[in-house]
Amino acid sequence: MPKVGMQPIRRQQLIEATLTAVDQVGMADASIALIARLAGVSNGIISHYFKDKNGLIAATMRYLMNVLIDNVTERRQALADDSPRAHLQVIVEGNFDASQVNGPAMKTWLAFWAASMHQPSLHRLQRINDHRLYSNLCCQFRRVLPQAQARNAARGLAALIDGLWLRGALSGDGFDTDQAQRICYEYMDLQLAKQVS
Repeated sequence: MPKVGMQPIRRQQLIEATLTAVDQVGMADASIALIARLAGVSNGIISHYFKDKNGLIAATMRYLMNVLIDNVTERRQALADDSPRAHLQVIVEGNFDASQVNGPAMKTWLAFWAASMHQPSLHRLQRINDHRLYSNLCCQFRRVLPQAQARNAARGLAALIDGLWLRGALSGDGFDTDQAQRICYEYMDLQLAKQVS
């Protein structure tokens, strides 16, 4: 019988082992046996906590998404400036945070995006993540732009964030966070300059 309080510790061990396994061998070859070995637990523990590999992958993606949400929330709480630009800036910073652009996270995100096209539970998570980004961006642009312009600006900035992230992930070089953020800020400023006086 497992010890009381071990579930969150074991779940986190397995999520971290999944990130490591995907980084080392890719999603397809990240077997339950490899993940269990990296976590230092038996194969049965994965079934106990996550049912199967798909359940573990979904939990790992929820973990990465929650880290992203927490990063943006912490940055927002530290804002001295309540302007739309300041809020948009922290959304950009959160998406390019080290927790999202390190090797294991990037490889896991890439594998997740590919798998989400074929697995309904992962597709649902991807849609939630996409909608959250768009909605948060649109909300801030809407503070200064008419609705149609705000929606277009939000779609553009979301595409820019995803595109820069994807190019960085596939480049094989270190991710240039400063450059990605600078490009996003330039786009934001162009859109915000369209505000109605």
